[in-house]
Amino acid sequence: MTLAQKIAWDDTVLPFQLDASDIRGRVARLDGVLDEILRQHAYPPQVEALIAEMALLTVMVGQTVKLRWKLSLQVQTKGAVRMIATDYYAPAAEGEPARIRAYASFDRDRLSNAAPFEQLGDGYFAILLDQGEGTTPYQGITPIAGGSLAACAEAYFAQSEQLPTRFKLSFGTSREPGGAESWRAGGIMIQHMPKASPFAKEGGSGEGGLLKAGDIVEGEEGENWVRTNLLLDTAEELELIGPSVAPTDVLYRLFHEEIPRVFDVQAVRFGCTCSEERVRQSLSIYSSGDIEKMTTEEGRVTADCQFCGAHYDLDPATLGFDADKDE
Repeated sequence: MTLAQKIAWDDTVLPFQLDASDIRGRVARLDGVLDEILRQHAYPPQVEALIAEMALLTVMVGQTVKLRWKLSLQVQTKGAVRMIATDYYAPAAEGEPARIRAYASFDRDRLSNAAPFEQLGDGYFAILLDQGEGTTPYQGITPIAGGSLAACAEAYFAQSEQLPTRFKLSFGTSREPGGAESWRAGGIMIQHMPKASPFAKEGGSGEGGLLKAGDIVEGEEGENWVRTNLLLDTAEELELIGPSVAPTDVLYRLFHEEIPRVFDVQAVRFGCTCSEERVRQSLSIYSSGDIEKMTTEEGRVTADCQFCGAHYDLDPATLGFDADKDE
């Protein structure tokens, strides 16, 4: 692997379209970004795998949001892994990188040797879209089902958006000769774009009666969808995660007969929005009595960012508080 390859393709999302099939998609590669997300915490391997999968899904779905918008994916369950949260911040301007952050909450004593998805219990998978100040955030949810987080995302798009969607992902740790162990992740997302808005359908062939992609395409569109899925199934792990195969080469190998067309690549970086100002703002809603309860024996108020691990140490005398709370 050359340095040029590493710079060119790692931590990017490449949007594409298959002109012969009315299908669009994204190819994602994450390495340094994923390493940076995971090294903020000493996560067990099962939790790391779930975060890697969630991060891949987030950058592929997030690439479609407009400038300055925020997309979040969340999992809430009753299992050993209680929550996974990711945030994708679209670029502030054309040509700038997008930013992603992620973290998980879990009960270490309840983790088992089972597959990562088995660490989740009953719960839901949610997609939230924040279009900025003055707007109401959109939220859509689907049950945890299907055997993977990717299957949950596919069910969400089929059920809530009536868009046939498929993900093929690969992720794990690798070690280059003479180098340290690091994470590599890659995946492909395809999505059939209907010529007109379909009628909502009830009851599908998925787990618990959830709709699946095949339930909402038929005729020529259905044939295109099945054919493209069969081609996607031939993708090999090393083609998905790289680094020796460029995303454009992967698309040509898989879909050359579908007439692939690529668009501008989107760079992705790790990024957290926490700051001392935001911490102070969040604490301003509390009364002086509440602030006093938060004060440590050393006379400080402390806070830690769950995403990036930043530690904030504040003088309670400098914190504004809501006087109404004291009445």
